[in-house]
Amino acid sequence: MKLTYDPRYNIAYIQLQEKNREVMTLPISDVVNIDLAPDGTVFGIELLNANEQLRGAAASKIVVENEATGASAEISLP
Repeated sequence: MKLTYDPRYNIAYIQLQEKNREVMTLPISDVVNIDLAPDGTVFGIELLNANEQLRGAAASKIVVENEATGASAEISLP
């Protein structure tokens, strides 16, 4: 999984797997799109107006947590 952010356009992309075939983009709202394969597999999630969505009110990091082990890692946002 990879999270990318383009500050020029304020767009973030959460890539769950490589796009190795044709995908269909499904608009979920004015600020969220999901890329799907024909079989329904999710390839990625695009966040428009990303700084608002990723930061929320005052957050400056993303926390990735393994719920099975309790291990976690923090990533600072640019």
